[in-house]
Amino acid sequence: MKKILILATDGVSLRNFLFTDFLKQGKLQGHDIIYWNHTNYPIAENYNCKELELPSSKNHPLSDLYHNAKKQIELGLSYRNSENEIYLKYIFPGKISDFKSFVKQFLIKFFKIRYNSAKGVLKINKKVAQLERSTQAYREAKLQLQEHQPDFVFCTNQRIIKAIAPLLAAQDLGIPTATFIFSWDNLPKATMVVMADYYFVWSAHMKKELISYYPHINENQIKIVGTPQFQPHYSHSIKSRKDFFSAYELDCGKKYICFSGDDITTSPNDPYYLEDLAKSVIELNKKGCALGIIFRRCPVDFSDRFDNVLQTYKDVIRVIDPLWRKYGTTWQTIMPTPEDMGLLANISKHAILVVNVGSSMVFDFAIHNNPCAYLNYDTIEKNDESWTIKKIYKYIHFQSMPNDEQVFWVNHKNDFERVILDVLESNNMTFANEWFAKINAYPTNASEQIFRQIEKIIDQ
Repeated sequence: MKKILILATDGVSLRNFLFTDFLKQGKLQGHDIIYWNHTNYPIAENYNCKELELPSSKNHPLSDLYHNAKKQIELGLSYRNSENEIYLKYIFPGKISDFKSFVKQFLIKFFKIRYNSAKGVLKINKKVAQLERSTQAYREAKLQLQEHQPDFVFCTNQRIIKAIAPLLAAQDLGIPTATFIFSWDNLPKATMVVMADYYFVWSAHMKKELISYYPHINENQIKIVGTPQFQPHYSHSIKSRKDFFSAYELDCGKKYICFSGDDITTSPNDPYYLEDLAKSVIELNKKGCALGIIFRRCPVDFSDRFDNVLQTYKDVIRVIDPLWRKYGTTWQTIMPTPEDMGLLANISKHAILVVNVGSSMVFDFAIHNNPCAYLNYDTIEKNDESWTIKKIYKYIHFQSMPNDEQVFWVNHKNDFERVILDVLESNNMTFANEWFAKINAYPTNASEQIFRQIEKIIDQ
């Protein structure tokens, strides 16, 4: 029996590695699974498993500043290597509101100038490791590891700075470590914060990206395992259409289109897009169609920006909010739930189309052979003059799309009717199955693949 410590750092960790079949698969393979918990979610209280609370000691105050500089350096290197300006769009300048923030921004700029090269990035990694080894967080994590003596430490999120000290402590004790690249768009954004012995990725495509952005990582350190994120779509939690419609008071005589909201930064004009869709649905219903809209907001968007549209078009829009819960006072403590993963799977199964701005829900729907329509026009009533839809699909992760036919494109609000009619009549149907296969190598058995790779690493 191998003792495996699962470092759970945030809601993403819980979604992928607690609310799926991951724990069950680990137990089936005979492993002793312990969740090293750094979230506010009571894991052992809700699941039949072992839990070890990660001490909440602070990182070294300079570590975050070094990583801010490192991110800007890496994005600058990507820009210079590719001459693609979109890399610079991933840089968000820090705000200066007082003397403390001024000093922070000054230091970030200083570090950026001093270490502005590929070799400089490696020096930053070493510097941060040195700083973190001096912290109470490192010492406490090391004591826990010495007490529990795991065979392996698996970090579930590569971009959490709190994970640096625990992984360093494990490595210094000779315990093998791995980190999971949790999202399809993370690598181009320079989000690699932790350094591990091994890196678990979704696909050959992501492996190629990792080698490109981090050439100091050896190919044999990278393991292709898929992602557990989509596994609930293949479970028995999918309800019948009748039961799902009954549970959420949907009209069985209608076919529903899901409008999936983005966060306010990604798509500040979402309310206008939702209104354009609602108007098109009303016009199509006048022509004999029987349509409705399911509105699923972004789980961390609690703004009132949709209120007017939802009230005006309440006859055609049914709001089904994500089933996330708050376990603290900040937005970082808003956590997904197993129930929400089932809800998302059922919406993806029973809605005939999802409409959004560049969301990964294209893959959720593709699993059920349902299409996605990407919004690709600027609204007249722009509420943020610095924002334009034209930059969204220039982001690097969209280059993984095999061709433009993986989704429908709504290039003007008048396109809604054509797209919806194509879906209703099964004309020019387009599913993102090819794209999904490229992105995720093991859609149904990622958990099994992860434990298989962990076993190989431990036994070598």
